[in-house]
Amino acid sequence: MRFGRRAVLLAAGGSLVACSRQPEGSEVHLRLATGPAGAVYRRIGGALADHISEQVPGATVTTVPSGASTDNIRMLRAGDVHLGLTSLDALIEADGSAPRGLSAICRLYDSHLHLVVMAGSAIDEFQDLEGRRLSLGAHDSGTEFTALRVLRLGPVTVDRRHLSQAESAAALRDGSIDAMFSLTGVPTPAITELAQRHPIRLIPLDVQAGGLFTAYPGPYAPAMIHATAYAGVPATRTVAVPNVLLARDDLPDDLVYAITDTVFTHTGAITSAGRDDAETLPEAWQINVRTGISTASVPLHPGAAAWFRDRKR
Repeated sequence: MRFGRRAVLLAAGGSLVACSRQPEGSEVHLRLATGPAGAVYRRIGGALADHISEQVPGATVTTVPSGASTDNIRMLRAGDVHLGLTSLDALIEADGSAPRGLSAICRLYDSHLHLVVMAGSAIDEFQDLEGRRLSLGAHDSGTEFTALRVLRLGPVTVDRRHLSQAESAAALRDGSIDAMFSLTGVPTPAITELAQRHPIRLIPLDVQAGGLFTAYPGPYAPAMIHATAYAGVPATRTVAVPNVLLARDDLPDDLVYAITDTVFTHTGAITSAGRDDAETLPEAWQINVRTGISTASVPLHPGAAAWFRDRKR
């Protein structure tokens, strides 16, 4: 597919200058905000960038590491990036609206909130977190956003730490923290690696799932982390949050149309983005047209909306 309108990226500053009509076959350079080390966002963002670059003629997508959801929203609004991943709850404002200037390309997959402790921990339920050293994830991450909501609903007071998923897993293993939150796809690399080397447990969050669903209607749903997810860890009830691929509103409609087409027609390639079975992306199997349009109160970008309309014909 060829697209005529292009987003022009300043090579020096990396900021979006304009979206204008360009000659057929001209190039566009896009930046996609992903997430921190050890996070599914980092891997699935890289897979999306690779396949958009391969399948959309003239487009090159570079990934930008970040703190994750709220950091990605900030960079999008500032014009530092053109595309970004975010959890739906971090995107929707208190009044139910989405930030101005941003729209969704599609819903991708659901993240599950993990509350992880070592197997020998004295923490058996959520209320046992009182006074404990707890990682809320990286600053500006979706994990931090959702974890703070859960703690306020508790209410539970903790010794807060802000560590990336990889840092949280290392600190939990070393005894520097007592527990870690992680809002991420299942399985997630940092927790998988920890469970393969050391026995861990997941703390049930079914009560907290109900509290979130009642207090913030829309982005939350009760969910299960299945027993096959992590070595030695039984099935655990928790809460799920959808993730969406965002775009700036000023990206050209036909460019976003082509990106949307790539996401949904190359899901298999995105799933198998790794070079071996250990690097595959099971979260990508959740990407499908039926759920892709379900972005709650967040409007679809006109280019994405056009693709979904054409798909129905």
